Amino acid sequence: MFFYVLILFIVLQRMMELMIAKRNRKYIQAIGGFEVGNRHYPAIVLLHVLFFISLLIEGNQTSMPTWWPIPFIVFVFAQLVRIWVISTLGRFWNTRIFIVPDSKPIKTGPYRYLRHPNYLTVIIELLSIPLIFGAYYTAILFSVMNALILLIRISIEEQALVRYTDYLQQMDNTPRFIHIKQTKNK
Repeated sequence: MFFYVLILFIVLQRMMELMIAKRNRKYIQAIGGFEVGNRHYPAIVLLHVLFFISLLIEGNQTSMPTWWPIPFIVFVFAQLVRIWVISTLGRFWNTRIFIVPDSKPIKTGPYRYLRHPNYLTVIIELLSIPLIFGAYYTAILFSVMNALILLIRISIEEQALVRYTDYLQQMDNTPRFIHIKQTKNK
């Protein structure tokens, strides 16, 4: 029963986030923002749909490990960070990459400590959720696929931020969990 309750919670959370993203998209576009990197977005959606399918299949065939509270606590931590990220970015939070030219990067909340805390929460979730239920193949496979997509996504996002904002100057001292070479092209 816990398995289905947690999956339902996550699915409902994602649906609510998509509604928030749609509302925020309208606001961002109204103030002159535009989307970049939308070609990889269907791959992200597919990854997450397949993740849930894989989790449902593998999670129903395994039993929860005795140490399941550890990944569950990690998952709860990720949810707290997710809420912190969304509340910090406010109307600028989105599931897609939107750029508002000449805007200042947000450097409050979790962005004081890390450039991409939202992506970190996704990394933690795709690893911790399957581990709660002993779905080891799902944890490994989707963590690797997510890492590959994030390499593309973060590169696209940072290149656009460098091109249209003063991201390099503003975020130069803020750590990131992957290093991507950045150059200012205008």
